[in-house]
Formats: sequence, structure tokens, C-alpha cells
Amino acid sequence: MWPLPPMNPPLAHWQGKHVWLVGASSGIGLACANALAQAGARVAVSARNAAALQRWCSQHPGSLAVPFDVTDAPATAEAAQQVLAQYPALDLVVYCSGHYQAQRATALDPMQVQRHMDINYLGAVRVLHAVLPRLLEQGHGHVSLVSSVAAWRGLPLALAYGPSKAALSHLGEVLYQDLRPLGLGVSVVHPGFVQTPLTANNRFHMPGLMQPEQAAQRMLRGWAKGRMNIHFPKRLSWVLLLLRVLPARWAMALIRRTTTG
Repeated sequence: MWPLPPMNPPLAHWQGKHVWLVGASSGIGLACANALAQAGARVAVSARNAAALQRWCSQHPGSLAVPFDVTDAPATAEAAQQVLAQYPALDLVVYCSGHYQAQRATALDPMQVQRHMDINYLGAVRVLHAVLPRLLEQGHGHVSLVSSVAAWRGLPLALAYGPSKAALSHLGEVLYQDLRPLGLGVSVVHPGFVQTPLTANNRFHMPGLMQPEQAAQRMLRGWAKGRMNIHFPKRLSWVLLLLRVLPARWAMALIRRTTTG
């Protein structure tokens, strides 16, 4: 059987490319900013932490700091205008903003559920609304949404986090169907456990725990190969992909067996 063609135009050569990273003040986003800048890209970094963004830009000439809050629609639109004024053509937009707080159904907190959706999903929608007209006008570019392996099956402690990431993954799949015929690339990143401020408070074993720099390299490798679904570490992500396709009775039984004492 001949190898299948890549689902997206490969993004392998970053010299002179323009990237907007949303959620770049720490964790995977910051590691991606470092890796892309080192590869020669001009990177606009966004997050709420303006001081952290300015420190990063002071060390990376040609970069751009655009602080804003993804839950604020007018601020998101204004931030996009600032980026597009400096970078008239965008080659890659990465949505990496995220919020995580462990939650079970026995302590349901609707406000936390809403906050997860507002940052993890609706924030991406706001950014897309602000940049898609320009990407469609230029006829090229790539959108990458950083989701989670928690999007694939209902997992303990992910009552608020999992559904928000599932919505983001579903959004990415629909975007791919709509935008790929128009010349745009779309990918969804599904990391496992990565050592970031979001996972720092976890009090359970995190199999396959990775450093942000490792995650960033997996993402660059996925973009270079034109992948639509970028997932890692493989020893965890392939297991969860299997659980995704197993009948619910079997999948739920396996999850209970492996996550309870």
C-alpha cells in the first residue's frame, strides 16, 4: 500500500515565517515560542501576563508581545488587529491557552465548568473569529488548536476540563473539513501529561509525564509532517485512542480498573 499523503501542507521551514502564539507565557506555549524563534520564525506572543511576554520579547528581536485575556471578545479582536498590523501574513496561529482544575460530579461547580469552557473552547472561537478573515483572504496559513488526550474519553477528575477539550477537538475537525479545501491547514494537538503550571497541582501519578520542551518538539515534528492529529506521548495517547473506539462498556470498565485502587 502506498503511503497516504499528508493531511496538511507540511510546515518545516520556519525562517521568515510569521506565527501568533496565544497562551505563550508558560508551559507548552512558551516552549513552542522558544522552539519556533530558534528555528527562525518571527513570533507574536500573547497571554494575560504582560511582564512575562515583554521579558521574552526582549530576548528575541523581531518578536511581538500582545497581552490580552481570551475571555474578553473586544480585547481579542484588538489583539488580532495589532498582530496583523505587524505581521500582514500569518503562517501559523496556535491556540494554547488553557485552564484546568480537577473536579468530580460529587463536588460539581458550575462556575468552574463555565470558566473551563470560556478559556479552553470559547477563547479559541474568539481568536478564530478575529483571524480567519485574513487567513482566508491570503489563501494560506495553518491553525493549530492545543487540546488534550482527555478529550477522547470521560476520565476521573476531568468533569470540567474534559468536555471543554472535547469541544475544542471537535471544533478542529470541523474546521479542517471547512478550511482545508480553501488552502488552509488545520491541526489539533492532543498532549498527554506535560509538566506545566496546569498539572503542577495534580496529586496522582501522571504516566508518560513530559517536559514542555519535549512537547514543543513533537508539535513541530507534527506540523512538518502535515499531520492533522498530533498526539503524544505515544505510549499513553495510543491507549486512549484505543479506549475511544472500544465499546463504552469495555472502555469504562478499563478506565475504572486503571484509575481506582
